[in-house]
Amino acid sequence: MKLLKLVPDHTNIHFLKWRVPFYVVSFLLIIASIGLVATKGLNLGVDFVGGQVIRVTFQENTEAPVAKVRDEVDALGYGEPIIQRFGKPNEISIRMKLPEGTDKNPKLADAMAGRITGNIKQNHADARIDGVDSVSGKVSGELGRSAMLALGLAAVLVAVYIWVRFEWQFGVGALFSLVHDVTLTMGMFALTQMEFDLNIVAALLTLIGYSLNDTIVVYDRIRENLKKYRKMPMPELLNLSVNETLARTIVTSLSMLITLVALLVLGPDVIFGFTAAIVLGIFVGTYSSIYMAAPILIWLGVKPDSFVTTESAIDRQDRLAREAGAPKKG
Repeated sequence: MKLLKLVPDHTNIHFLKWRVPFYVVSFLLIIASIGLVATKGLNLGVDFVGGQVIRVTFQENTEAPVAKVRDEVDALGYGEPIIQRFGKPNEISIRMKLPEGTDKNPKLADAMAGRITGNIKQNHADARIDGVDSVSGKVSGELGRSAMLALGLAAVLVAVYIWVRFEWQFGVGALFSLVHDVTLTMGMFALTQMEFDLNIVAALLTLIGYSLNDTIVVYDRIRENLKKYRKMPMPELLNLSVNETLARTIVTSLSMLITLVALLVLGPDVIFGFTAAIVLGIFVGTYSSIYMAAPILIWLGVKPDSFVTTESAIDRQDRLAREAGAPKKG
């Protein structure tokens, strides 16, 4: 039986031919993403800003009566609610600030939730309360700081690992690639105003791991070819390395996308943002491994004839372990 090959043998796509235009596009996208986050901001969930979210589904209506619900909740005297549709047109989330004194008396939040949900059920017989989430301002602030710290440490430690495993130029390339991927993903959330909560932070950490894995595969082949083809021009060597890992990249990405697209279309609404972030992350992560992480090595001065081929600490440990386990001759 003949095996299916998504990438033919001896494929030779000139990826590096368009490295300058792609870098320009990527820089513009990064600037646009930063601008969107700075101007429009992220639609932070209760996890980060504190408050209470009540999710409601109107089972007998094709569209939720948002304006009517807003007036009804506002009339209760707890302040103006923020009401958004999510998932289907008949599903909404009602976001409220917690009453003053909730930190000392949590029962105030429960009382507010009970009064709001009771009012909705009284005025809308088909209303189904899908959930009520409450987070205090103090806890949300701690969660926000912890989330940003986790993202920053993950990116820095990844760069340090690649620096030790390869050379400093590879560490810089990997760090820039990760910043590119995370920034573009956050730009998407600023543009679409999808809720940004702890699930999305988990998605970004997953994206960092996926992008790192793809980048290391490409970098490992580049390092092998740097030692093997010491007279080959750097752009040709990078093209060769990317083409040699292209089959693995496509198979891995497609395997992930098949599952993720199914979750995106058929999965519950609560994981929609998480799934959307990873789907986008697969595209930008694969793109950055080819057009961000690889070409930057040229501008950082990596050359086959000047590449330092001394063993890293990890390589030396691997070699010594292999030698220790090999049978002695004679």
